[in-house]
Amino acid sequence: MTPDLILLNADIRTMDAAHPRAQAMAMAAGRILALGPDADMRAMAGKGTRIIDAGGRLVLPGFQDAHIHLQTGGIDLVQTAQLYDVTTIAELQAALAAHAATSPGPMVWGAGWQPGFFGDENLTRAVLDAVVPDRPCLVYDSNFHNACMNSVACKMAGVKMGMEDPLNGHVVRGSDGEPTGMLHEEAIGWATKSLPQTDHATHIAGLKAGQAHANRHGITGVVDPWIVDHLEKAYAELDGSGGLTLRVSGAAIVRANDTTEGALARLSDIRRRNSGSRFRVNAAKFFMDGGLENRTAAMIEPYADAPGGNAPLMFTPDQTRDFFVALDAARFQIHVHCIGDLATRATLDGIEAARAANGFWPAQHQIAHVQITHPDDRRRFGELGVMANMQPLWAAWDPVIPDVSMDLVGQTRLDWVYAFRSLIDAGAAWCINSDWPVSTLNPFEIIETAVTRQASSGKGRREPFIPSECLTVQEAVAGYTTHAARAAWNEDLAGSLARGKSADFIVLDRDIFACDPYDIGGTKVLLTALEGQEVWRDPGFDG
Repeated sequence: MTPDLILLNADIRTMDAAHPRAQAMAMAAGRILALGPDADMRAMAGKGTRIIDAGGRLVLPGFQDAHIHLQTGGIDLVQTAQLYDVTTIAELQAALAAHAATSPGPMVWGAGWQPGFFGDENLTRAVLDAVVPDRPCLVYDSNFHNACMNSVACKMAGVKMGMEDPLNGHVVRGSDGEPTGMLHEEAIGWATKSLPQTDHATHIAGLKAGQAHANRHGITGVVDPWIVDHLEKAYAELDGSGGLTLRVSGAAIVRANDTTEGALARLSDIRRRNSGSRFRVNAAKFFMDGGLENRTAAMIEPYADAPGGNAPLMFTPDQTRDFFVALDAARFQIHVHCIGDLATRATLDGIEAARAANGFWPAQHQIAHVQITHPDDRRRFGELGVMANMQPLWAAWDPVIPDVSMDLVGQTRLDWVYAFRSLIDAGAAWCINSDWPVSTLNPFEIIETAVTRQASSGKGRREPFIPSECLTVQEAVAGYTTHAARAAWNEDLAGSLARGKSADFIVLDRDIFACDPYDIGGTKVLLTALEGQEVWRDPGFDG
């Protein structure tokens, strides 16, 4: 077969152990035909073969982000007030007022306020009422586990004095018992069902914006761990029209009020109708707990700060066992949000029960975030074939935003926080990703922090966060390529550059294996190709 595309003059790191380096690559019909020296690949060219000259630059497989809310983040880009960088109530109000003035729709959305600057004590509906008094308004925090509504939204959603908390959610109340407008965890989803909904056209626009943002940063495949009806519809529509410029593997939500039989039937239907070329649903998503910032992380021992206390698991052990055994038997991957060490232990217990009932198969069941892992549980990842789904950007002291959550962890457990090196050394499989829009999706900022355990924000640096837990550049790149493709069940197609695999590759402006680790975060992607088709090209790249 004559190539339709040849990449020459490149430093190709294939991430294929059998043939780790190459100078050139020939491709046809979206697949890799051969890799080798420039002369050999050039000799394969035909009359219509297109040539790309990489200029000696580093070429890697397209990156896979195995935990990213792609469509949600894209929707934020097109309809939401951006609050990630505000540090005071006045700044928040100014940003929200400016957005509301140019957003005439029935609902005003905001996202990104930072716990540490804002929380139950200072962010209330009165703060929002001052700038959005006449329409419903809801503003999410940066991790989307907390949200505050104005008075119009509270009335519309039925948030009022004397109401009961929704299952696995909490409505914050003042000293007089009146709801303040702040919601935690599942109370958010409960409330938003009664608010004006984002229309389908905005979901499509958001998906297009999100995938373009991802392509620009070298991402050609993702796992979206939050598949609900409206997101499914947009992904399926764009896949059906040939408009997806990356591959999406999805995890459909299972909630604590589901029955095992009902969840299995619903997820089986979703899987059956979504098995397209670039969008499929193959996993079940669970939230085993919440987060430290709002005191909903489930810990084995109580919180270490003065108030103490703890939080319950969001699924009982019996529920966890029943769900996991049934879904594992039906060959669904299980993808679980875990922050506290009790949540991680309970998830491992559930997967152990599934393995005992159904035997071992290469499911790549995953624990996402692995923020606090008890040392006694680290070896269980490898023994049970559980993948640690890591977000290394969080494993750093932020030079600007106060991190009050570490007070809850305490000094005696601090070494258990984001213990990525220890998990790998104990035998855990791993992948690396962003959780965008919770934080940046830029893989190179994330890789820099994985290697240095320091922030890569340009805002200054603090001391490394438990530097003994750092990764190597090679491990971090594997976490974004071969390991992430395995996490997405795409390893036969993507994650490495080898004959017969999809021609998904990126050209970088620097060699991240050789440069100063503190320069990795500044890396630019000059070209991103999916199945040999350019989905991003830097205007300055003339290869």
